[in-house]
Amino acid sequence: VPKKCQKAREHFGTVRTQMESLKTKFPADQYYRFHEHWRFVLQRLVFLAAFVVYLESETLVTREAVAEILGIEADRERGFHLDIEDYLSGVLTLASELARLAVNSVTAGDYSRPLRISTFINELDSGFRLLNLKNDSLRKRYDGLKYDVKKIEEVVYDLSIRGLNKEATVGAGGEK
Repeated sequence: VPKKCQKAREHFGTVRTQMESLKTKFPADQYYRFHEHWRFVLQRLVFLAAFVVYLESETLVTREAVAEILGIEADRERGFHLDIEDYLSGVLTLASELARLAVNSVTAGDYSRPLRISTFINELDSGFRLLNLKNDSLRKRYDGLKYDVKKIEEVVYDLSIRGLNKEATVGAGGEK
């Protein structure tokens, strides 16, 4: 995994070069006029950066760190920037991928990873519940997070029923 993450980080160098080129293609004060042209790509890049950081440290990457990885600004006033909605959409995509990773980890015999993913996703869900999301695409994506939480909970439940998470439960200070 560390080698793959390093290789992915090398590819972000190409992304930074492309973003530098994109910044010069339109007037700085017309960012939102053309935003729809790169919105999906930015959301996908946020997901990829967040996934790499999660695999490396099992933490959530900040918006500022993603902007730095991509070679763009975090602040709107400074020109071409990472919009907060694009960041949040990318993070929600991360949650969906982590739900898949939890299932695949069990298949590969790693029974502790789903427990760590569950903790991470539950904290992420708690954070999103604090937001006042309107009835837009971000709200619909957030609704999908509820299903990801449920899917991961089912994996953790199955592990506990089968007694496969004893070491992880004891190590986490829990009881069987």
